[in-house]
Amino acid sequence: MNPVPDQLATFLIPDWPAPAAVRAAFSTRMGGVSEGPYASLNVGTHVGDVPERVQHNRAWTAQQLGCEPVFLQQVHGWEHVALQPDTPHDTVADVCSSTVPVTHGGRACCIMVADCLPLLLCNRQGTWVGAAHAGWRGLLGNVQGFGAIEALELAARTQGATDLIAWIGPCIGPQAFEVGAQVRTAFVQQAQQCAAFQGIAAPVEVAFTPAASPDKWMGNLPLLARLRLQALGISQVYGNDGSPAWCTASQPDRFFSHRRDGVSGRQAAFVWLI
Repeated sequence: MNPVPDQLATFLIPDWPAPAAVRAAFSTRMGGVSEGPYASLNVGTHVGDVPERVQHNRAWTAQQLGCEPVFLQQVHGWEHVALQPDTPHDTVADVCSSTVPVTHGGRACCIMVADCLPLLLCNRQGTWVGAAHAGWRGLLGNVQGFGAIEALELAARTQGATDLIAWIGPCIGPQAFEVGAQVRTAFVQQAQQCAAFQGIAAPVEVAFTPAASPDKWMGNLPLLARLRLQALGISQVYGNDGSPAWCTASQPDRFFSHRRDGVSGRQAAFVWLI
């Protein structure tokens, strides 16, 4: 997929070998009715936008997708919810999955982002889909190395889904994501202490390069996600490769970015079964 096609395109459609029963999309900031820093397709109710405009944007998005997403209350954690036809909006979770096609009342998995990394998974049988919200806290997880990606993979196994493929959506790129030394240290120490990460092909240090500021590092969220997926045995990973074209912070006309703007709307990644 060219992550920056026609600038008038509202949705990015993942280019991944998903089975016919799986649909996915990623919204941009274009196509809605919000104004100011939320212009125009903001789908986040928690960022200060006019509620009626957000509801219009969400309803329009659902119409375009042809299904009803569940918008979660995301808290930078790794709580998982298995979506059902009656799962309410604002359910507290950063990880969700579904085995129910929309033709049988199912809902779309939805992850809102404005720099954090959105991850979509599906199985090649086309019977399971899932999504995770992964900023650096969600990627890091707890001291045992269990975070948002591990929670999503566990949900897949628990629900009988195997042979998984992944798509990583736009997020803040390694050219723009400056972090403190404590963030790098947390990832490095965790990788050294957790047996689950001992077999990965590259040490986690490769995801951090020195920044211009003292004691600062440039973090590569897509690479960190790929290393975590590799540790879980998920080798078929598509989408964001960390190149500038996928960076939310460097494309103000295309994407919302909290790091860039401070006050901003939210775009979202969606995956569902038909």
